[in-house]
Amino acid sequence: MNRKVIVCLLTSCLMCIALFAEAQQPKKVPRIGYISGTDPATDSIRSEAIRLALRELNYQEGQNIAIEYRYAEGKRDRYPELAADLVRLEVDIIVVTGGGANLVRAAKDATKTIPIVMMGAGTDPVEAGLVESLARPGGNVTGLTNLDRGLGGKRLELLKEAVPKLSRVALLYDQATRESVREVKEVLPVAARALGLIVRSWEVRDAAGFERTFGALNKEHPGGLYISGGPLMFTNRKRIVELAAKSRLPSMYNTREYVDAGGLMYYGTDLADSYRRAAYYVDKILKGAKPAELPIEQPTKFEFVINLKTAKALKLTIPQSVLYRADKVIK
Repeated sequence: MNRKVIVCLLTSCLMCIALFAEAQQPKKVPRIGYISGTDPATDSIRSEAIRLALRELNYQEGQNIAIEYRYAEGKRDRYPELAADLVRLEVDIIVVTGGGANLVRAAKDATKTIPIVMMGAGTDPVEAGLVESLARPGGNVTGLTNLDRGLGGKRLELLKEAVPKLSRVALLYDQATRESVREVKEVLPVAARALGLIVRSWEVRDAAGFERTFGALNKEHPGGLYISGGPLMFTNRKRIVELAAKSRLPSMYNTREYVDAGGLMYYGTDLADSYRRAAYYVDKILKGAKPAELPIEQPTKFEFVINLKTAKALKLTIPQSVLYRADKVIK
């Protein structure tokens, strides 16, 4: 046989063997690190929404994508430990939710190379030093911000419209949550003056403080309650809703899950839309996009939700003009 023919045949065989061996190698399954400031039950709405959104983008958990879950259980001192754990696992992306700027910062402190997708942190990421700008983050952090400083006044306005005789409002907030402090100290007092409302802010430092705080504020007989954001508040939302009901206080909340748990009203970002957008960022990064060049999105869709069952339990008649404006009424 011609020597050149033999060489060609051998080369072809070797190439076939190499291609076959390559085909037999299992493809690397991307690993997503998911870190939440709350607990699994509290966070289940968020995590499930992301799983469904990823599935729509052809990512099936356990098949072509793996997710490592870590939960801080409302304990801020665990943030650095959980973030470091995900970095040690060498995950491809870290998704951060339910812990605000503090949790995002813990993840950023743990790694400068692994992309971080923040999911609706209610803070200004530029002011917090997490990114250079919303248009060009410039580092390894991108995602969504639920920055909604202008919504505090709107929430108070809706509470006043729902309870026309309202004159005094108690504001509950968590001192450790930066945006909550700003809202309570700077935004809400201005809005309250314009609405002719008297507001009194009450700081809650830990889970054990809610009963004590409600006991104290009830002595001042407020006509309504406003709950500002933060992991401490969100983790204890069922307790807050129960205490508000026991105190017979019409309440406005900054997160939809409070109303689902029995709270009276919510106005703010359409969170389901935000969760879907988080999956979009994961998809883009896995396909090669750099977080430094992925603009951070701000809320574009908002919703107003009223729990009519709670209103009836409070013997509160919501004006029809307010009900007509609601995107959803829970009956």
